[in-house]
Amino acid sequence: MTHTTNDQPARRASGAVVPVLAFAGIVVAVMQTLLVPVIKDLPQLLGTEPSNATWVLTSTLLSGAVATPIMGRLGDLYGKRRMLILSLAVMVVGALVSALTSTLLPMIAGRTLQGFAMGAIPLGIGLMRDMLPREKLGSAMALMSSSIGVGGGLALPLAALVAQHADWHALFYGAAGLGVLSIALTLLVVPESPMRAEGSFDVLGAIGLSAGLVLFLLPITKGSDWGWTSGTTLGMFGAAAAVLVLWGVYELRSKAPLVDLRTTARPAVLFTNLASIMVGVSFYVVSLVLPQLLQLPKATGYGLGQSMVVAGLLVAPLGLTMMVTAPVYARLSAKYGPKTTLILGMLIIAVGYGAGLGLMSAAWQSLVISVVLGAGIGLAYSSLPALIVGAVPASETGAANGLNTLMRSIGTSVSSAVIGMVLANTAQNAGGVAIPTMHGFRVSFLIATGAVAIGLLMALFLPKPDRAPRLRASSEEEAALERAEQVLRGFRGRVLDAEGAPVARAKVTLIDRRGRQAGATLSEPDGTYVLAVPTEGAYVLAARASGHGPLASAATHSGEERAVDVDLALPGESVSA
Repeated sequence: MTHTTNDQPARRASGAVVPVLAFAGIVVAVMQTLLVPVIKDLPQLLGTEPSNATWVLTSTLLSGAVATPIMGRLGDLYGKRRMLILSLAVMVVGALVSALTSTLLPMIAGRTLQGFAMGAIPLGIGLMRDMLPREKLGSAMALMSSSIGVGGGLALPLAALVAQHADWHALFYGAAGLGVLSIALTLLVVPESPMRAEGSFDVLGAIGLSAGLVLFLLPITKGSDWGWTSGTTLGMFGAAAAVLVLWGVYELRSKAPLVDLRTTARPAVLFTNLASIMVGVSFYVVSLVLPQLLQLPKATGYGLGQSMVVAGLLVAPLGLTMMVTAPVYARLSAKYGPKTTLILGMLIIAVGYGAGLGLMSAAWQSLVISVVLGAGIGLAYSSLPALIVGAVPASETGAANGLNTLMRSIGTSVSSAVIGMVLANTAQNAGGVAIPTMHGFRVSFLIATGAVAIGLLMALFLPKPDRAPRLRASSEEEAALERAEQVLRGFRGRVLDAEGAPVARAKVTLIDRRGRQAGATLSEPDGTYVLAVPTEGAYVLAARASGHGPLASAATHSGEERAVDVDLALPGESVSA
């Protein structure tokens, strides 16, 4: 399906739109790493067992995974800005709930609400695509995509500083304040996108995907506690497979699916999503390994003996370098394409982890690893939304980027589970306390290198970029350029009344051979319309306008542009284009 516009035109996007949306992404990322400095103290702080305290982190992960594709689809249907504000508002409520409690169940409830904010990343990318001119879109999407790493890197030292010198509840009050500020800036600066997808929200599809994701991610995050070969773990994996298969069958038959699996199966989308999982794995390994290595006492023989705050400051360049990489990515991508920058980013990640195997003996070496990995991860993350946006219709931007963000989340979840298991199994016992070993840290870096190698292989399978020269447009020329490109890919014509006069604001709908809507638009004041087609083949053009009877005309697109006028006063006739 393609996009339509609502009745109200969007305000012109100001220069502040990109930093405001990127700030929203950073705020969301802060939620993910907020409790890292106090993880080991959570059982004591909440008065519970360590196995129960892990639900404080798991709940955020699960709700974020569920909310990301759902909020993306809701944004496509009802407005991306509206859903972005809703996501941030739910996060603020969750932060306040967590700030006001010191018991387990309310804390889990608050953290679950905070996870819903993860949908802000794909919604921000979708807003950028809808509003920004081409020459600014690449660097803007790169910054938005990297914001999750930027926020995570900056949050570590700041959260550690707060945790050391104030009550730990202040972390949540601060997060709620950031969320309120982000909402206010969004309301003041960011206009609503006029783009809307046709159809309705797929409630059954949302329930099925949510159930499948929970059944899949829950044993990944809790497998170490339950046992990887336990009946509970294996049973949930089996149930996840069954639910997701049934969900896929239902989505393929749905006229308005939550996730268009046919689009997702396109090589450009499929291999981008597979590479995203591997990039997510590699990103989280450094976040798990370096802080522990830096804070272990020097008495272990390999620990670097740094404080929590210093460790956070040494890892913070990971996020800062990702932010600086965004404009560099824009220049590289404009010249070589996002596929090349994705491959380059993963090669840099591989070099960073490979070199890191021998750079673990001094604090300054951790700084070097963070900078190198930040550059590679920044390039890789920046490339992903550009690859997705270039492969899906405008009406599916939110949902498609939501799915891509979900793939990254799955990668970080798998990384957390696998690296946690490796560090636990290679730990040594010192006075009844399990301490990670250098061997475990190096095995973790090798796993990250292997994940990047798999991701690199996936990237090589991406389709070759279109080498035809691309036109550049200013913001004033953008609409005309987009319309001209659509003319070359589909139907154009006029809507006429009984006397041959043009009909303005007539709704023209494109229906494919399966009876599903493939596109829709409104005619201009002079009666003209333009409709892009997803593929060559047979279609029906249906037109309707106030005061006129409906009309349907058969039309076949064979790759060559030809005008198709629609006369609302006459019965349908077969035409070809």
